[in-house]
Formats: sequence, C-alpha cells, structure tokens
Amino acid sequence: MSSHPGAGGSESRTLHVPEALAGERLDAALARLFGFSRSRAAELIADGHVAVDGQSAAKSDRVSPGAQLDVEIPSLVDRVAVVPETVEGISIIHDDDAIVVIDKPVGVAVHPSPGWTGPTVVGHLAGAGFRIATSGAAERQGIVQRLDVGTSGVMVIAKSEHSYSVLKNAFRQRTVDKTYHALVQGHPDPLRGTVEAPIGRHPRYDYKFAVMAGGRDSVTHYETLEAHRFASLLEIHLETGRTHQIRVHMAALKHPCVGDITYGADPVLARRLGLERQWLHAVRLGFEHPDSGEYVEFESPYPADLQHALDLIRDEV
Repeated sequence: MSSHPGAGGSESRTLHVPEALAGERLDAALARLFGFSRSRAAELIADGHVAVDGQSAAKSDRVSPGAQLDVEIPSLVDRVAVVPETVEGISIIHDDDAIVVIDKPVGVAVHPSPGWTGPTVVGHLAGAGFRIATSGAAERQGIVQRLDVGTSGVMVIAKSEHSYSVLKNAFRQRTVDKTYHALVQGHPDPLRGTVEAPIGRHPRYDYKFAVMAGGRDSVTHYETLEAHRFASLLEIHLETGRTHQIRVHMAALKHPCVGDITYGADPVLARRLGLERQWLHAVRLGFEHPDSGEYVEFESPYPADLQHALDLIRDEV
C-alpha cells in the first residue's frame, strides 16, 4: 500500500484488492482494508473519493482480486462548519420538494473546505432557510455536483434523501445532460470532436490537474458555435465530471479557456477583455426529475463579465 499527503489535509492511498476479498462489496472491502466503519466507507465512495482501476464506482460494486483502489481520505479535523449566510448574486431558478436549482455566480464555492473563507452555496441555502438533504458529509449535505469557484452557471441541489440518492446515481451513471459554453483561444481543429484523456492531480502543483497516465477516465465532447479572430465559442457536453475537466482538456488541445491563466491562457488577452477568471459557464442542465421521473431542463444566461468579453471578441475583425 502506498500513501501520500493530498490537498487540504487529505491523504491519498493506493492499494490492490487481495485475493481474500474477491467478490466483496466495495464499501465492505474498504471498511476491512482501511479499518473504516461501513458508513464512512460508503460516504467516501458517494462523495467520489474512491476509484477502482481508475474508474468511479458504486458502494455495491463487487471487487476483483488485484484491482487497484485509489482512495482520497479527507482529514476529519479539517472539516469546516457550514456558516449560514445569504450570498448576493445566487438566484433560484427552480424550487420544489425534491430539488432546488440555482444560478451560481463566480467567486462562490459549492461547499466549505479547508483554506476557503469565502461564500458557499451550502451556506447560502442554510441562511435562506432551505432544508436540504442530510446525505453526504456534514459540510456538503445535499450536494450531488460541483462547479469550480471560478465557474458560474446552473446547478442542482437535492432537498430530500430520495432525490439525493437518485441524482447521485444519475451523475454516476452519466445520464445527466451537462452543457457548458467556453470561449477558448484560437480555433480547435477539427471544429467538433471528443477528447478522451485521463485526468489526475498535477504531480508538481496540487492546485492543478493534468492529462496523465493513471488518471481517471474523462470524456469531453465539443462543438464550435462561433469562430472569431482570436477565439472560438464552444458548446461542451461532459460525460464525466472530473475537477477542472474542461479547463484541462482544452489546455491539452492547446486551446485554453480565455482568461484561464492557471492553464496557460494569454494574460494580455485576458486583461484586454477585462476577464479575471476563465470564460466558462454552465448554461444548461437536464435530467429526470427524481420524484416525477419526467425530463426537466434548466438554463442560465451568460453573466455580465463573460458577455462583455464575448462582445469584444465578436467586434474584433
């Protein structure tokens, strides 16, 4: 078994399933291998901290001998309490007994984490009086998806335990339609395509991710909507939902998101467009409603900073 420190006080461990645990449920195998309680093991799996041979997995999956388990173990002492406070700029797109759909602005984290002192979606919902599901770790109850602090747009939060279970499974099974728009530098060739490249944490910078052997499988589909002199507007559909996935894949194509200095974007162009973050927005989210089973779809318009930058790019001749 190998072990090394992860980000934010977490610990990453890698081991292989011994012959004696062949056929065990994943949560049971984790509990026995690491000495966790069964519920703690299930929580880590549900929150996406466990990969089996580089793939996301469900707690009921059966393990095979020799399979590689990659486990990220967040430190219990680093867990951050939710501070209820309403956040300016978060708007409610839809609200019912099962779900609440919001439009998340830039500069807001989805949930508290070590080192983050800014506003959060979870804190806003608590401060605004929303009752959300209690499933999941204490600081991210009801959270079934995430958007980066620097990414804006539509996202859904579960309000009931049933909806949490259904939506978590839908994201895991890749049946949720996640559509983003990204303004990227240059012109991707071909104009539409698919990027299939595994993503893992950057070996030198723990705040970044990279395409790398041994990373988690990651699939991004893109299509060019507009081609301009310095940049192209893309519509992007995600099959998987890895951290920084679009940003990493676009950078790997040598067409980073405009304004994404972390992943190699031109800082001169970003300043000229008045951008202080990557041009990336979650425009649409579609899924089967966890209660009715009907397909529902929600949209978010471009925020002012992204619209302004796009207008300037469109005016370039």
